[in-house]
Amino acid sequence: MRLRRMLFGLLLTFGLVAGNLLGGAQIYAAGGISLYTPFTDISVTPGQTVTFSIDVINNSASIQDVPLNVEGIPGNWTNHLTYGSYAVHKIAVKPNDSKSVDLDVEVPLAVNKGDYPFRVTAGDYALQLNVNVSEQGTYNSELNVNQPNMQGHSDSTFSFTSSLKNRTADKQDYALSADAPKGWDVQFSSLGKNVTSVSVDKNSAQDISIDIHPPAQVKAGTYDIPIHAATTSSSADTKLEVVITGTYGIELTTPSGVLSTDITAGGTRNVDLKVVNKGSADLKNIQLSASTPANWEVTFDQKELKALSAGKSANVTATIKADSKAIAGDYQLNFTASTPETSSDAQFRITVQTSMLWGWIGILIIGMVFVGIYYLFRTYGRR
Repeated sequence: MRLRRMLFGLLLTFGLVAGNLLGGAQIYAAGGISLYTPFTDISVTPGQTVTFSIDVINNSASIQDVPLNVEGIPGNWTNHLTYGSYAVHKIAVKPNDSKSVDLDVEVPLAVNKGDYPFRVTAGDYALQLNVNVSEQGTYNSELNVNQPNMQGHSDSTFSFTSSLKNRTADKQDYALSADAPKGWDVQFSSLGKNVTSVSVDKNSAQDISIDIHPPAQVKAGTYDIPIHAATTSSSADTKLEVVITGTYGIELTTPSGVLSTDITAGGTRNVDLKVVNKGSADLKNIQLSASTPANWEVTFDQKELKALSAGKSANVTATIKADSKAIAGDYQLNFTASTPETSSDAQFRITVQTSMLWGWIGILIIGMVFVGIYYLFRTYGRR
């Protein structure tokens, strides 16, 4: 009897245990969940958001309900596990089935360049991921120009293309300005319109064209032009370089502007000439020459000017000697000032007058005639 009771008790205990096991409780098979994403290592720049699409795979024969967590990600990074528009913290997957979730990781703007490994866990399973930040991050604004220096003549327009990057977490309004030398004109344009300010969304960039017009008489040289894009709290700056090669221009004239004179046949006349550098580049080795009528001569007190700065002038004296047989009338004489880059001509009208010597000789002959007549009257007039 005692033995029967013991057997009955064992059967009852076994039945209770079996009933509990076969009831609503789920059996979690070891290693039943795994995680999969095709790209486990992604490179981004500071401020970007990277999205990992993760499959939660149930390899077991029963439903798996497991929590999802992101571990090891830097504290100042933002991440979200989502399914559509819903945030996900825990997921249930049918036997031999899978569900997909998205992991959005926002890389901050102020971040060091390098690798940032972390993991996503589903129960006991962990998926190792890595985000590679490809450049050093900042939390400010940047104004970059692909080609910051240009060269040309003073009558050129220098056009630069810049990119204004807002590396902050808020939309910014930037006032545009330039510290150009006096007389220079700097214009900004964006989206085809001239502007003095632009608005740039957070972690975005906007292209800005910068057109620079130098003064007409600017001297040759190198000019630095600082450019600013300023907000109420910060400023993005860059520096442009314009190299003016200069324009070449020369003028040959006289101090008074009069291009005529007179001379006697066989005589000489000094003419003051004025050489003016009308360009924006310095002139060197200015040669002076003259084209004259036959048997005329011209000499210069300076046949060559070694150098003449832009906007400056120099005086030269030319000595003209007329042909001794030149008859009275107007003659043309051309003066030339030339350099390898430019030249200028001045056409002179030279009026040849009768020599005073012949006038005195004529007076002398007339006087001798009167003296001869007087003598004849004195000698033969009484007869």
